[in-house]
Amino acid sequence: MSTQVPHTVIIGAGPAGLTGAYQLAARGAAVTVFEADDVVGGISRTVERDGWRFDIGGHRFFTKVAAVEVLWHEILPAEDFLLRPRMSRIYYQGKLYDYPLRAFNALRNLGPGHAALALGSYARARLRPPRDQSNYEAWLVARFGWRLYRTFFKTYTEKLWGIPVSEMPADWAAQRVKNLSLSSAIVNAVLPRRNQKDITSLIEEFHYPKYGPGMMWETCRDKVEKMGGTVTLNTAVTTIHHEHGRAVAVTVQSKTGERTRVPADQVISSTPLSALVLGMDPPPPAKVIEAANDLRYRDYLTVALVVPAEFGFPDNWIYIHDPGVKVGRIQNYGSWSPYLVKEGRTCLGLEFFVFEGDDMWTKLDDELIALATRELELLGLVRHGAVERGYVVRVPKAYPTYDQYYRHNVEIIREWISVNVPNVYPVGRNGMHRYNNADHSMLTAMRTVENILDGTHHDIWAVNVEEEYHEQKTAAAPSNRPIGTGRDAPILPRRGHPRRIQ
Repeated sequence: MSTQVPHTVIIGAGPAGLTGAYQLAARGAAVTVFEADDVVGGISRTVERDGWRFDIGGHRFFTKVAAVEVLWHEILPAEDFLLRPRMSRIYYQGKLYDYPLRAFNALRNLGPGHAALALGSYARARLRPPRDQSNYEAWLVARFGWRLYRTFFKTYTEKLWGIPVSEMPADWAAQRVKNLSLSSAIVNAVLPRRNQKDITSLIEEFHYPKYGPGMMWETCRDKVEKMGGTVTLNTAVTTIHHEHGRAVAVTVQSKTGERTRVPADQVISSTPLSALVLGMDPPPPAKVIEAANDLRYRDYLTVALVVPAEFGFPDNWIYIHDPGVKVGRIQNYGSWSPYLVKEGRTCLGLEFFVFEGDDMWTKLDDELIALATRELELLGLVRHGAVERGYVVRVPKAYPTYDQYYRHNVEIIREWISVNVPNVYPVGRNGMHRYNNADHSMLTAMRTVENILDGTHHDIWAVNVEEEYHEQKTAAAPSNRPIGTGRDAPILPRRGHPRRIQ
């Protein structure tokens, strides 16, 4: 490999990996991407089954990072984007509630009796709030009362993360309900608009590729290859070889088991950070390996059910707060784009947040389809017998878990990489075990390419540390307050017998 044209190996063809490949190839650098799966896009892929298309997780194309927006529209032409309305609601006991919560809508849906009880519960909590508000449950109860807390916060949060709300720290509230209080919501609903306080709201519309987010990354792959880069699917990087303080090659393995050693001048990695560490040859010290093994993940599966279009809904997704079902959220793919579904039909994606290997993960596809069908009928969202067919998609390590040990573990790994293999660059959400959205993941790759090609010194670990969430807007933000690009992760406690790396 010529030293004049350094060769970069990229592990993973998700948003971060393909963004890095695109930026390198556009500037004439040699780049090879290896992806273990048979599709590109990572969790931002679009899964296609029998002509139906499923958006895994739901991906709104909206960002406050100008460079990322420019790149999105450089990859896809304007005619391939749809402008879609943003709509999400909460489902509870057969009724749909506005999200973000609006006091009058919530109290009206609860009905006079339950609304009176909820307001009484709220009044008691305000008079006698929990003494210890260091956990998320007590923090919420102090501001909404027990009844509204159980209705609008407890069930979905526990489905999503798999732990009791009472074990979550109060700083979780900073990301989920930071400026919301029942009293201010009621006041804002009653007073004339000119007298209302500024409250945080969410964007009302967003761009969306007409064939789903995977369309972006499939097009990006094609452009990378047209510019001279290589994207190889069904091929996993199993080993990163390093010597004399630098990575020098990777070993890849195809689905057939064939292994090949590929020279590398740099390695950009969007594979889970734990897998990167465990693939090093020679291996890092035991302390670093322990830190990698101590990182945790939350896994995800979707059961997509085909139903007549009459059972669709205008929401992108509905949060399911009923404790009697396991489903956490339901997408209507037809509301994302009519190109994802077929004439006269839509497809509803029931999302389950799981741990790899647990009872839900190991069920047969037919069992999961039957379970999802029962739950959809139980919720009253379809009539009995309306489901025509179903598909199951499993996504391991979909979301890094940000427990009280993850920062310590990541710091141990970061320090070892920076000293021993400084030409290995972790990027993206899983690659950095960081609370990144797709736009932040892309930005880490863009900054990394600038560091490689231009000799800049961007700190990619500083991407996405501002407080303001990228889909939030305020009616009148103070001019002296910077608009952030994202959010940092609140901490989840680890259950069982935690192991702390010293």
